[in-house]
Amino acid sequence: MNGPETHFSFAPELHLFVAAEHSVAHTPVVTDGSSTLGHVVESLGVPLTEVGRLVVDGAEVSVSHIPRAGENIEVYAIERPQRIPGAPLRFLLDVHLGTLARRLRLLGVDAAYTNEDPGDAALAALSAKERRVLLSRDRGLLRRREIWAGGFVYSDRPDDQLRDVLGRFAPTLAPWTRCTACNGPLADADKDSVRGHLQHGTQRTYDVFAQCTACGRVYWRGAHHARLEAIVEQALRDSAT
Repeated sequence: MNGPETHFSFAPELHLFVAAEHSVAHTPVVTDGSSTLGHVVESLGVPLTEVGRLVVDGAEVSVSHIPRAGENIEVYAIERPQRIPGAPLRFLLDVHLGTLARRLRLLGVDAAYTNEDPGDAALAALSAKERRVLLSRDRGLLRRREIWAGGFVYSDRPDDQLRDVLGRFAPTLAPWTRCTACNGPLADADKDSVRGHLQHGTQRTYDVFAQCTACGRVYWRGAHHARLEAIVEQALRDSAT
């Protein structure tokens, strides 16, 4: 580029997205004189889904601002909890976040997910069509213009991923109300109505059941319940703080 030189300062939370030389405050950046501030920020590596306030020489501006020579530009991270206006809070997760999707569903959070990768374009289109917040660790996917809203998942560990998403978006939790397999709602079911789905040992041992109203999967407090209960209790504690 051969245009005006500006100076950028990125919030510490955004340093993982930018090159090392841009993590220092007041780093000089030469722009082309016509690109918007939003475009420049993304060209430096930061998805706009992770950007909060943009401040130029002490005044807040929009992503459409055209940087001019000599400006000091501060790029802040999103504020938490982040409020997503305009639709019920629902999520869409990419193919690499299956464990996170199941844990969100365990907590009663609407989390769409498929084991097969439909591709970036299809995910972005579905985010827009169903007005879902797209969660991903793919920075390129989150830079697609057509997504409705998005969020970068900062960790590769499911425990940290869940804590991060709950802390950022503060969804309403309703544990044990959603199918972890298909995301459908659960309803109480009596043993006789689900007997055909149960092995003989389960029939003898358990009396309380729930069934997904969408896919028919049956749930009961089996061997894994203690582990799931621990996840739920930790999430409720984190959400209360």
